[in-house]
Amino acid sequence: MKHTLIFIDTETTGAGPDDRLIQIGYRTTDGKDVNQLYSCGRKIEIGAMAVHHITEKMIANKPVFTDSPEYHDLKDRFEKMQVFVAHNAPFDVAMIEKEGLDVGPVIDTLKIARALDPHEKIESYAMQYLRYLLGIEVEATAHDAWGDILVLEQLFYRLLKKITEEKNITQDQAIDWMIEESKKPILYRSIRFGKYAGQKFEDIAKNDPGYLRWLLGEKEKEEIPDENWLYTLKHYLHM
Repeated sequence: MKHTLIFIDTETTGAGPDDRLIQIGYRTTDGKDVNQLYSCGRKIEIGAMAVHHITEKMIANKPVFTDSPEYHDLKDRFEKMQVFVAHNAPFDVAMIEKEGLDVGPVIDTLKIARALDPHEKIESYAMQYLRYLLGIEVEATAHDAWGDILVLEQLFYRLLKKITEEKNITQDQAIDWMIEESKKPILYRSIRFGKYAGQKFEDIAKNDPGYLRWLLGEKEKEEIPDENWLYTLKHYLHM
């Protein structure tokens, strides 16, 4: 395999534009395993704490990420264009780039899972849902950076195998395809909430385009607008 992969996950003080990372875990295909906590000078939101169970006390005496060996290791890896692999990668990329690093090529396993399910037969693309759907057996705690990496790694190789078999290509070719596919916004085919739950966007656009225009306005108001939703709604509204 010509690519060196970095399976990576972050835990943070929250999900807003001013939030920062407080845990990073990564495993690389050249043998590096990292799982560390950091202080960041920002309070951890209670909602975030309830998900990842990292408390202020746990990070009180930890170094900041930019002073850590992991920062310099990742900086070197990104400069060498090693491949960043994450589930819902834009979130992790954004958190890491807030720290002054420039991430290289990216594979988003969420986007790849969606791309391999064009008819949206899978109920959810959340990593833990895919973990149990695919029967991935690892001893891993959900929403812990290291636990998520163990699941992520196995999920990636399941997706890689499916791509190589379906497209009859090599692993390196499949990884290149995953990198290119991960650059594209997701085009949702159907909606799973609200008064049109279960219906296709194509049909809603024909029968009630006003609803899609309203939904687009709501999505544009979000603190961090979701590029996939904006792309999808503008696509069906022919904008």
